Amino acid sequence: MIAPAAGQCAEPRAPAIASAHPLATAAGHEVLARGGNAFDAAISVAAALAVVEPWASGLGGGGFFLLHRARDGHEVMVDAREAAPGRATPELYVDRDGRPIRGATTQGGKAAGIPGTPAALAHIAERYGALPLAQSLAPAVRLARDGFPVDERYARNAGVRERYLAAAPEAGWLLRQPELAATLERLGKEGRGGFYAGPVASALVKSVNDAGGVWRQEDLDEYQVIEREPLRFRYRGATITTAALPSAGGIALAQCLQMLEPLGRIDPRTPQNAHMIVETLRRAFHDRASYLGDPRFVEVPVARLVSADHAARLAASIRPDRATPSESLGPEVPAPAGVNTTHLSVIDAAGNRVAATVTINLLFGSGVVAGGTGVLLNNEMDDFTLGPELPNAFRLRGSAANAVAPGKRPLSSMTPTFVEDDRGVLALGAPGGSRIVSQVLLGVLDYLAAPDVNLAAIAAAPRYHHQWWPDVLEIEPGGFSPQWRAALEAKGHRIQVVRRKWGNMQLAFQSKAGAAQSASDPRGADVGW
Repeated sequence: MIAPAAGQCAEPRAPAIASAHPLATAAGHEVLARGGNAFDAAISVAAALAVVEPWASGLGGGGFFLLHRARDGHEVMVDAREAAPGRATPELYVDRDGRPIRGATTQGGKAAGIPGTPAALAHIAERYGALPLAQSLAPAVRLARDGFPVDERYARNAGVRERYLAAAPEAGWLLRQPELAATLERLGKEGRGGFYAGPVASALVKSVNDAGGVWRQEDLDEYQVIEREPLRFRYRGATITTAALPSAGGIALAQCLQMLEPLGRIDPRTPQNAHMIVETLRRAFHDRASYLGDPRFVEVPVARLVSADHAARLAASIRPDRATPSESLGPEVPAPAGVNTTHLSVIDAAGNRVAATVTINLLFGSGVVAGGTGVLLNNEMDDFTLGPELPNAFRLRGSAANAVAPGKRPLSSMTPTFVEDDRGVLALGAPGGSRIVSQVLLGVLDYLAAPDVNLAAIAAAPRYHHQWWPDVLEIEPGGFSPQWRAALEAKGHRIQVVRRKWGNMQLAFQSKAGAAQSASDPRGADVGW
């Protein structure tokens, strides 16, 4: 079992909010105190993160918002994933010889997909919120206009991408962003049209195209969030609700847990159970590469992939005493995923809840800030696959199911998730690119294995990860004993200790009696990518 950890906050009959920055969490609580619900609070937290954590998310990015409405049990995933512009083709990113053009998918205007976050905030406020959008955005407007002190994490991440920024602020600076404040105010007053039309839209198109992009006003006009049915399944008496395509994470989570079902309630920290979990991840990531993509463009056999029969077939090939060589599963390689993302979890006193994972992909996205708007654009075009042998920024490759096409949404690993059992409901998620899947999987298993709910312990527990290819078992430094490592190596796993710990998990829990807990990942304060 995982050991208890300090830093957990608990208060009976209170809402729970967890986010990657205390100012964003405070913004959510402020909105709840003004009469907002969990959906309004999630808007406020997401907008505040756009101000104080711009390397990871923002109005120029996108994400998935998993919602549960308490009064009628309605659940939906609001898909706000970025989309390829209408003139995007693979030829923009490869040369005549089929080789990738250096930086085309990661830097400048060609790298930016059409943002989805502003449309999601307006959509959620209009359809699910209790407050006008402007009220939910007010804390973020204030943070952008009046400023906030830059912390060490901001300064470190800014230093990594300094050549793409006008200036890299130092820790302690009061950072004011008046242009971003004005854009947030316009979004609040005018709703969706305040971003996707008018002067903000014109500035977006001009700035992206001046930096080599191919945006048109029609791309912004046509962008819409999509309400999708979440993926639901049962595991060891718990109901799991998680992200649907174009998230690859929900399908992987369902596959792994179903493969593990015959083992009973397991402690994921023992070497033998870790071996079995790694083997399920290996197989889930192989399926991801073979089948998954935007369901509007690719026919994906979701029902078969998440069926008990398919899980049983995959599990039958797992040897409890030996690691499976990845090449024996097939030649495909998993689709790319970024690491600079953020997550928020919100549960209000009435039981409404949100798990939302939002991103701009790499640190500070494409490095393009739309003139006069303060909006930093994503570089999500790098999450598409340019060809079966062409790696993305993380040296990962994918299949044709995730190829670039006009209006298409790239595959993602973001996995916002709810877990409901006889103790209550847990909302969780994390950033970390392809490692999101293993983080959420371990978080779910840790929660269900423990006799008591200790969110801080779940957030702090050491992590391991496998994604089929490359065929290595990644582990965090300092988290695993020599005996643990030796037991896995004896089964044939090739272990790689990574340089830094990863992820920034955010968890919120509400018990059946109404008591609330929240916990933020202790790695968040001292981990840079």
